[in-house]
Amino acid sequence: MAELSGRTLGQFFLQRVAELGDRVALREKEFGIWQRVTWNDYLTHVRRFALGLKALGFQRGDHLAILSENCRQWLYADIATICLGGVTVGVYPTSPFAEVGYVVGHSDSRFVVCEDQEQTDKILEVIGELPQLGKIIVMDMKGLRRYPQERIISFAAVEALGAEMLTRQPGLFQSELDQGRPQDVAIMVYTSGTTGPPKGAMLSHLNVEAMTAATVKAIGASASDSVVSYLPLCHVAERIFSLFLPLYLGSTVNFAESVGTIQNDLREIGPTVFLGVPRIWEKLQSSILIKIKDSTPLKRWLFARCLAIGHAAAQARLDGQPLGPGLTLAWWAAYGLMLKALQNYVGLRRARFCFSAAATISPDVLRFFHDLGIRVKEGYGMTESTGLSFIHQGEDIRMGTVGRPLEGIEFKLAPDGELLKKGASIFVGYYKNPQATAATVIDGWLHTGDVAEVTPEGHLRIVDRKKDLIITSGGKNISPSEIENALKVSPYINEAIVVGEGKNYLAALIQIDFDNVGKWAIDQRLAFTNFKNLAQLPQVRRLIQDEVDQVNSRLARVENVRKFRLLDKALDHDDNELTATMKVRRANIYQKFAAEIEAIYGGQAG
Repeated sequence: MAELSGRTLGQFFLQRVAELGDRVALREKEFGIWQRVTWNDYLTHVRRFALGLKALGFQRGDHLAILSENCRQWLYADIATICLGGVTVGVYPTSPFAEVGYVVGHSDSRFVVCEDQEQTDKILEVIGELPQLGKIIVMDMKGLRRYPQERIISFAAVEALGAEMLTRQPGLFQSELDQGRPQDVAIMVYTSGTTGPPKGAMLSHLNVEAMTAATVKAIGASASDSVVSYLPLCHVAERIFSLFLPLYLGSTVNFAESVGTIQNDLREIGPTVFLGVPRIWEKLQSSILIKIKDSTPLKRWLFARCLAIGHAAAQARLDGQPLGPGLTLAWWAAYGLMLKALQNYVGLRRARFCFSAAATISPDVLRFFHDLGIRVKEGYGMTESTGLSFIHQGEDIRMGTVGRPLEGIEFKLAPDGELLKKGASIFVGYYKNPQATAATVIDGWLHTGDVAEVTPEGHLRIVDRKKDLIITSGGKNISPSEIENALKVSPYINEAIVVGEGKNYLAALIQIDFDNVGKWAIDQRLAFTNFKNLAQLPQVRRLIQDEVDQVNSRLARVENVRKFRLLDKALDHDDNELTATMKVRRANIYQKFAAEIEAIYGGQAG
């Protein structure tokens, strides 16, 4: 790997400002109008907030937590803290107060930035358990007039304090920034905690530069790229696209209004680079399939013909073969008649690089987008390796794999198939948890907990989490995620959890897609009032049975889902059933729905 510069994130930031000045760095919609922030404006806000923190007593090495949806102020606070030699701790804004209290308390955060009254209330609910916490800094002070003002200060007031200090000590910000060292911890990312409480993974400036430099080379990113910020910024994947790459290159960050409006936002923003977690790709595919199903017979026929042509062209590209004049002509005809409109519909016609990460995804979903002409690549990484470490590079795409390692990443498979990684992007360790660090990094090798295989072409294929593999009573090892992903291709299935440990067959808990199944039920003139009522309809069960049967027909008999139970509620992060990035907390699900699982198997052991 090329030698790293050893610069800190703050130094990269100042370099981008010096180079790009009046170019747009951030775009965010307010009252329906896009507000633009130039790199010079960006620096003004970051410097004022940093100096405001100094005025409030912030010291080098202090921790600051941020509890907010993605917005400009999130990044101002993030970079300001890092420039002061502090450590930023992102907290999921969807977390309940107990989880918020745990992360803020465990991280020893001295300051917390809250978005609004709702997030401030979470902190005040547990304030008695946070003796180290000083000021609560609030972006939107609406509704806080009667709150304890000695603990609360507005974001704007902190910037005002910083502006005053800048007048008195104009060189202080630069002086603080110059003291930074590449080996210093810059950010702390709390793992999703699918089992046990979340752990704070410490990432240094050096870790970030190593991963970012390798990612830029692997995906060919540039300063002209535009990204959309919509996944939680406290997750390392979003930090790559909203913070690391922009600071390294100067690309533009556009804030989506919310995860729920992402498809409309994509159409409006038209990003050139887009990261989607599997659930987002599944929802985008589902929205197209449902839209086509409701269209005229002619449009359905045209869609089928155009998709078939797209499939043939995609296969040729995946095989590295030329399209030939006939297929090229057919492709452009299909593009003009249908595929271009579908690319516009999902907002990705301008995207030259799209990829899926954060969890495994069905190859069928990825292949669908390739057939549309949207060449989604799959990547793999984890918080402990500063995010990305494997990805499909260039034209070297193999469905069902996560590609090859980034430059600077070494890997090997342990005797039990567990993936081990080594490189400059491997994290510093877990905060206040040397035992967990020692169990995770052994002799310099990060033990990922993922079982993997290497294909004959040299690509990595993730089988499943080692702890999630199911061993049936017949001794068969089953990867539940592969079956679950196949089920979730259906537009009527939102979530599936395959069970069967120690049993003689597999079963599943299935959550219907309320919007799509609800629309189907209305078309069938079926009456329902809410999620539970809809899921209990016998006609809905038959609908899902047909979807399960289709998946079973493509799987080995031992992998067939023989029975299933429809959940009568949507799985929720607030109920501790999903992580904030929409991954299932299996241990919690098994415990919470133990009675339902037992009922599937009739109370028998096998």
